[in-house]
Amino acid sequence: MKTKVKSLTILKNKDKIKSKNHRKAVRTRRQRGYHWEDTIVKRFNSADKWNAFRLGSPSTALPDVLAVNNDESIIFTIEAKSGTTNSLPVPRDQIERCLKWINIFEIYNTQKVILAFKFLSKKRIGLGMYENRELREFYKVWDTSIPISNCSCSYEGKVFAQINGKRQEIHLEDLPMPFKTKFRNSA
Repeated sequence: MKTKVKSLTILKNKDKIKSKNHRKAVRTRRQRGYHWEDTIVKRFNSADKWNAFRLGSPSTALPDVLAVNNDESIIFTIEAKSGTTNSLPVPRDQIERCLKWINIFEIYNTQKVILAFKFLSKKRIGLGMYENRELREFYKVWDTSIPISNCSCSYEGKVFAQINGKRQEIHLEDLPMPFKTKFRNSA
């Protein structure tokens, strides 16, 4: 009986460690996402005639970033994704909410949904293990003629969507941004 109690205690301790590791990983992903959104906002705000701001937490059903240029009548809703993997996914509901928001502001002549991807300079190869690689950023304009679906961007800058249950490459326009970046931003 003592053996069973000891093994039960050991299992509980392992579960606590896993739980702490999971919480730490979630916190790291959120911080990474917040930092990327904040970087985009700062870059837009440093560009002439642009204003941008974060719209809130993910639970508020808002785009990550809203950027406007009132002088040129341009508005962007931006969904920002950042990570250490070779593929960054965007769920369809996040594209839908960006489209809803962009359609509210009919007064702007140019309205675009931007998917901003940042592949960090370290690639995750295992639990807590990384290898160095080139940092890459891609800014893709969502094509409203494409049915809204889950999609993902690869480290090479190719975008794939789930269309009729099949993974297909879709061609989204690379958007030259109004700010300078020292990183690769096109495929």
